[in-house]
Amino acid sequence: MSAADRADAGADDDPVGYFLEDMELHGKSQRTRAEYGRVLRRFEGFLASPERGPAGSAADPAAASHRDCMAFVHALRRDPDLADSTTATYAAYLHRFYAYMTQVGAFEANPMALVMEELDERIDTDPTRREISVPRMREFVAGIAHPLDRALIVTLLKTGMRVGEVCNLDLRDLTLDRQLPGYTLGGRAQLDGRPDSLYVASEPAVGERYNGAERTASNKRKRGTVVPVDGELAETLVRWLAIRPDAASDAEPLFVATGSGWGERLTPEQVARVVRDHAGEAGWYEAGAGATENVTPHYFRHFFTTHLRDRTGDRGVVKYLRGDVAGDIIDTYTHNWGDNVRETYERHVYSLLE
Repeated sequence: MSAADRADAGADDDPVGYFLEDMELHGKSQRTRAEYGRVLRRFEGFLASPERGPAGSAADPAAASHRDCMAFVHALRRDPDLADSTTATYAAYLHRFYAYMTQVGAFEANPMALVMEELDERIDTDPTRREISVPRMREFVAGIAHPLDRALIVTLLKTGMRVGEVCNLDLRDLTLDRQLPGYTLGGRAQLDGRPDSLYVASEPAVGERYNGAERTASNKRKRGTVVPVDGELAETLVRWLAIRPDAASDAEPLFVATGSGWGERLTPEQVARVVRDHAGEAGWYEAGAGATENVTPHYFRHFFTTHLRDRTGDRGVVKYLRGDVAGDIIDTYTHNWGDNVRETYERHVYSLLE
């Protein structure tokens, strides 16, 4: 039997063991392998147990369905010894297992892909989270005078980006349908023929060099996304660029410091401080309060998701803009970008400027 045949047999007979062996070959620590092994063996046990109910398709992970995986995550949620964050971590382990086994051809599909999309969506549907109306948010934005602070907050509110994604934007990621003396915007092939747009890449990772500069934050998108820039966001960004200091980095970050660290790319901590200061003045932030009460950069992602989804009735467009979908779903929206995403966004996005 050849080495390839032995590998194939291992993937068929014990896919979890096969995956853990490959993790070792890839240099993963014994502790990491043990954590994955504990979760994946628990999943195997779940598939073989009566707990999975009539939705189950087989006790073999290779034949498990999306509903099997959903039932497993549901069972984890009912475990009183597991925090929500631990459940999310276990789900991520299972997703990576399936993604790898699909990539190497051992499995035909990844049933956890849709489960993870649904989990991502639930993050922003916490019924106990503070709810802010569009008119109240409009009043909040009206009270922000500094061009940088306003540009950061309007960008977060109008795009649903994560704070790290906003920090990683460079001038090449922005196109505006107007001339700005002293600036060269765009340059991304993904933005060709797409004025008034932002490109949010998936590649930047904390500690790695990207576009010639080391990054202090990671983008967490499954695929790069072109996001429309409406008239309000364009106006806000132009006012910021009118006073933006020269950048210290050749990567030309879109957002740079105007105080300490003059001209340096902003970090997520600095953006969070800007949001916290303004939210505190509005009575929306109190030290020691929980995430459901305090307004943070992530809250703006929740606001974007909730209000735009309610206005459009189109979950797919909102998930595309958030960067939560991949594969054929995102290809559909990319193909129809001009006719579908932009039109839907501009018709329904809320107004924030008075």
